Amino acid sequence: MRMRFVGPLLAVLAVTGLAACSGTPTQGSTGSATQAPSSSAASSSPTAPGSASPSSQPATPGQGNAELSITLLEAPDAPLKAFTLVCAAGTPAAESEHPSAAEACTAIKDNPAILNPAPTKTDQACTMQYGGPATAKVTGSVDGKEVTAAFSRTDGCQIALWDAAKSILGSDGGL
Repeated sequence: MRMRFVGPLLAVLAVTGLAACSGTPTQGSTGSATQAPSSSAASSSPTAPGSASPSSQPATPGQGNAELSITLLEAPDAPLKAFTLVCAAGTPAAESEHPSAAEACTAIKDNPAILNPAPTKTDQACTMQYGGPATAKVTGSVDGKEVTAAFSRTDGCQIALWDAAKSILGSDGGL
């Protein structure tokens, strides 16, 4: 008589086990412990370099004044590129050596905080993807505030920061 109940009991346990693994809460449950958290960090507009997290605040336009030194290394065996960017009221000055100075000055005027590092969030998840060996460093000042920022493409968060500042960096950094 016990054998008649074993088959249906195993079927119920199997279905319950699959429901628990699916990440979809069943009626009366609070969810699965293995369910991955959803994050909108990758889709928000990054505003800071380094290993910083993107800001949730909208960009505030600035004065568009900048004096920057930018060094770019697109690959370990590539020559180091160095250029200056000087902007006055969002317009490039004659001494700028930047490959797309007008676009870079506009980006700085539209969002001067893009070059200000923010503290790293310890609970932020970044996709483990490699965007290439490119690195860049930006030093100088934007709207009278000192800037020292480093960029790389070592994971999803860093790639997003690079992509947000690519007009200033002078490269998309892609492979």
